[in-house]
Amino acid sequence: MFEIKNLIDNDDIRIADKKGQMQVIEYMTDLSVTAMTAEIAYYSNRMNVRKRQVLIELNGDEYTLSSGAMQWQVGNVEAVADVKGVGDFIGKAIKGSVTKEGAVKPKYRGNGVLVLEPTYRHILLEDLSQWPGGIVLDDGLFLACESRVKQDIVMRSNLSSAVLGNEGLFNLKLSGEGIVALESYVPREELVEINLQNDVLKVDGNFAIAWSSDLQFTVEKSTKSLIGSGISGEGFVNVYRGTGKVLLAPVNSQAMAQRSLKTI
Repeated sequence: MFEIKNLIDNDDIRIADKKGQMQVIEYMTDLSVTAMTAEIAYYSNRMNVRKRQVLIELNGDEYTLSSGAMQWQVGNVEAVADVKGVGDFIGKAIKGSVTKEGAVKPKYRGNGVLVLEPTYRHILLEDLSQWPGGIVLDDGLFLACESRVKQDIVMRSNLSSAVLGNEGLFNLKLSGEGIVALESYVPREELVEINLQNDVLKVDGNFAIAWSSDLQFTVEKSTKSLIGSGISGEGFVNVYRGTGKVLLAPVNSQAMAQRSLKTI
């Protein structure tokens, strides 16, 4: 038996989102500051730069987390490594290296509460029932999911998709049923959702953070000829073709990641 006080009942904390047994809490004001950092914290708060955490309520079920994501837990909760042997570990390590995700994602099961590490990134809760066929993620977005969610590594449809588009060759795909938590540099309010019905989306740059796995993703010349591409100034574009949806950020995710590292 346990009781948690001064968390979701704290008047400085609000529940920003909730789906299933996951909820996102947001600290409205950062009070853990010093005289040296108070000014930065004040203006950061005005620009929606706030600490956020995921709370997961376990009711006899199981969740998979990104490596190192758990901050604390309470209740009858058991942590298990998702590794079945040396061969399985090597396979997961290879998959982790090509997707920039942790090699081993720990699982937590039982009855209690899991609280994930705080982050200044935005947390998106996605219901996979809204992504028929599954969702493919840009590198580094995965935070947590119900363990019944199937995780696969998918390869771009051709090598040019990675080389010409300045992208990785592999991506993490989540499919099945359940709720997943993603870490994004862009808030939900600024993400543009494009729904395609047997159509084509062309994007000049790495602005798509997630897309339906049913879509064919390639990199193509912006016009039919190299000369035309040179004149248009676009060169090569990322192309999403078929039926499904794409989440687009207004800023390049790789540029945002590098900018965040420089400010740490």
